[in-house]
Amino acid sequence: MGYPNDLLSTRAVVKPGLWAVISKDGLVNNVIPCIKNCRVSIVASPKMGASFVQYVVEAQPDGGTSEIWASEENIEAFIYVISGNVTVNIGGEEKLLTDGGYGFSPAGTGIGFKNIGAEKAKLLLYKQIYIPLKCTSAYTCWGNVNEMEYRIYDDMENVFIKDLLPTELGFDMNMHILAFAPGGCHPIVKTHVQEHGAYILSGEGMYFMDDRWLGIKKDDFMWFGPYVAQCAYGVGRELFAYIYSKDCNRDVIM
Repeated sequence: MGYPNDLLSTRAVVKPGLWAVISKDGLVNNVIPCIKNCRVSIVASPKMGASFVQYVVEAQPDGGTSEIWASEENIEAFIYVISGNVTVNIGGEEKLLTDGGYGFSPAGTGIGFKNIGAEKAKLLLYKQIYIPLKCTSAYTCWGNVNEMEYRIYDDMENVFIKDLLPTELGFDMNMHILAFAPGGCHPIVKTHVQEHGAYILSGEGMYFMDDRWLGIKKDDFMWFGPYVAQCAYGVGRELFAYIYSKDCNRDVIM
């Protein structure tokens, strides 16, 4: 990194237990024993109040896992390739994922990956405790968002969504991509029990979180705790788009 060129400053705001905005400028490397030749930044964890763990990973050529990651019996996991050429192994099935490719690992399976490209690969990793439901379960899923069509979000022609995982009851989470054309916005200020981890894939937006408006842009990460009021406007000249997690299909545990 070297010496700074100006006074130290940041756009990051972290409200433990409530919400957080983390910009890429402040990310630091974390050593994860089973992940080699990668820069791994943990952007969400129970230490801030999240019920999941999310990572932003820059994998060097040949960088990846030295053993299966997130293979614990009760842990489900997800990998998304922002950029690069990455082989991914889930349950013994291996696929080559390129920009926009993703894979979901059901509980007890885990994920292995390796950057086989000549350039750095950028990834998102996600894991959480799976909540089982009688007579049904989640299963391995693969896809690429660039091969999926957007659908109109809440009857608004300038806001779009993609659902990355099935909506079946066996799944207690989903991943979505939400995109706002310039001027597009949420239909309401949302206040709900679900929490979100959101990574900005493109564009710029103005986001309302709890009690303030903040400018958000590509490569920022946001976390919203349960019941935090939130909504957004897309601004700028391109789609304001982000990939986000959502807990779903389960009652509240007492």
